Amino acid sequence: MAVTLRSGRPGGPGGSGQPALPEAIAFDCYRTLFDNSHDDWKLTFGEIIEAQELPLDSEELWKRWRKYEVEFRKVRTDLGRPYNSPPFKSYRQAWTECFQKVFDDLGLGPETRADAAAAGHRAAMHMTDRPIFPDTLEALDLLKGRVKLGLFSNADNEGLRPLLANAGLEFDFVASSESAQVYKPALAAFEYLFKGLGIGPEKTWYVGDQLFDDVLGGYRAGATTVWINRNGAEVDREPEPDIEITDLRELSEILEHIGG
Repeated sequence: MAVTLRSGRPGGPGGSGQPALPEAIAFDCYRTLFDNSHDDWKLTFGEIIEAQELPLDSEELWKRWRKYEVEFRKVRTDLGRPYNSPPFKSYRQAWTECFQKVFDDLGLGPETRADAAAAGHRAAMHMTDRPIFPDTLEALDLLKGRVKLGLFSNADNEGLRPLLANAGLEFDFVASSESAQVYKPALAAFEYLFKGLGIGPEKTWYVGDQLFDDVLGGYRAGATTVWINRNGAEVDREPEPDIEITDLRELSEILEHIGG
């Protein structure tokens, strides 16, 4: 386990050189509390290929689909002019459209078994059954009763809600991009979270694995940002996270450290 405290930015949380004690800690979901690896996605794509008798392997389908999915992520939120962002689109809808573009590229028309809607459905259901990280349950148990617990995930409700329920995870407030109709790192996503928790950003820590969606978003919203860096990655963009951890259980240790 390793913890890095960087708090102390001027005018920000923890201006004294360490993060302020929170009244709420909120989490991202996928790749923060649950794993969501590319290898697992490719297994799901293999199921789609088999069911629809598609003339390519899972690696090629993943690469072709992923290209369009990344394009969707790039344009779904205009951070500089949020009211110019396109109308909200759920992952199910966006992923179905990505499959349709791939099938069009391959010339897979109605005379084949290629079915973008069925593929989009299978991708959406993929999100209901992800393996939980070994530290998640213990970490949440250590925090329960000490702070309010929240969650905001860029996700569809049909994937997120069953995933949390099946794992027995409970939070004081849970929100998705679908329920808020906006994706992180948009400020409106975090405002939706703070309102649901009933706690302001200056008293909230936000924990996530993505430097763009989670750290940048939380920073812009005024929260203390916590980066869960499980794989020893380097901070390669501004702003730096206020706190960097490698294991979610370290959150409890930090509270004890700064609480005296």
